[in-house]
Amino acid sequence: MKIKRFVAQDMRQALRMVREALGEDAVILSNKTVDGGVELTAAIDLVAEESTETIDRRINEPRRPQRPATQRSGHDSVSVDALEEMRREMQTMRRWMQAEISNMSWYDLGQRAPHSQELLGRLMALGLSAELARQLAEQVSDIGDVEQAWKRALYTLAGELRIDDSDPLEQGGVIALVGPTGVGKTTTIAKMAARFALRHGHRNVAFITTDGFRIGARDQLQTYGRILNVPVRSVSNADEMDEALNAVGDRRLVLIDTAGMAAAHERIADQYETLAAAGSSLTTLLTLSATTESAAVQRALRLFDGFHARACVLTKLDEAASLGGLLAALIQADLSVAFCTDGQRVPEDLQAARAHPLVNRAAELLAENPVDSDPAYLAMALGGTHAHLNA
Repeated sequence: MKIKRFVAQDMRQALRMVREALGEDAVILSNKTVDGGVELTAAIDLVAEESTETIDRRINEPRRPQRPATQRSGHDSVSVDALEEMRREMQTMRRWMQAEISNMSWYDLGQRAPHSQELLGRLMALGLSAELARQLAEQVSDIGDVEQAWKRALYTLAGELRIDDSDPLEQGGVIALVGPTGVGKTTTIAKMAARFALRHGHRNVAFITTDGFRIGARDQLQTYGRILNVPVRSVSNADEMDEALNAVGDRRLVLIDTAGMAAAHERIADQYETLAAAGSSLTTLLTLSATTESAAVQRALRLFDGFHARACVLTKLDEAASLGGLLAALIQADLSVAFCTDGQRVPEDLQAARAHPLVNRAAELLAENPVDSDPAYLAMALGGTHAHLNA
């Protein structure tokens, strides 16, 4: 272990000195206030496979000469075990001290740039990841007023959200909605069909369902088919999909409803194979509910990644209590948004997606449902990522 003591005018400068001298893996062993500034004692683990060395710049102790290899005892295995135990202890100490560094760094930011600290807290409360919150805060770090910085950060966030404004419905073709169970795929398909039928006539629309597992879902689509006066065909494999597409080949728009998957499921391979029969004419849209928790959204994005969705449809915006986490997940996945739904009316509650209204809605939901952010959590999540904000 290599230990050094650093004295500086403030915590920010001291931490910078630690990083420059010992690197990012350094841990803080102690800190205290001294005349004219602060004092940090930091360490870096330099344990080799069978040797260790301690350097303390405050106490110049002579080194003990190492025993030649020929004079080592027969207890080398004990030494190796001791070194392994030392490594484990150092790893535990590093994790603990990293938490301490984060706390100090977060406190230091609050002292020198309280508006940046508040902005980061708001962005995290919105549901953004620590990395995305840091990036946005950096881009508005020149704005001293927190309200103005917040508005600018939201504007910048909207610029990060991709929107598919090509309107797949107007292009027609074969469109399949995939997604987890209960996100509203069947109702969304009915809204799409009704909108297209109003513009181009019901004779240009057809339904296909691959959901042979839930009788209720199939019956629901049959009901919509009768109301809209469009045909509904059920398929269970690639051959039946090919036959169904040939049967409705004269329709300008064919909408495919698929079985929902709550988690990794063996049926997902069957669903993929069945949809693949549509060939290159297929457009796949991933359907996600705004009421879904962030972890479940991430799981859905991974689960349906193999379907290569062109864009996504966000449903149930009227039922959501928060929206920032979902938008952040879409930004991270680089997946665009095509449509949004915010009610049960067919087809009124289907709109083309727009970035700024979505971000504004996320901010409104945060104002309606405030999040009490734990300072300790914010320090851990953001403490090590913003040392250069307003530096």
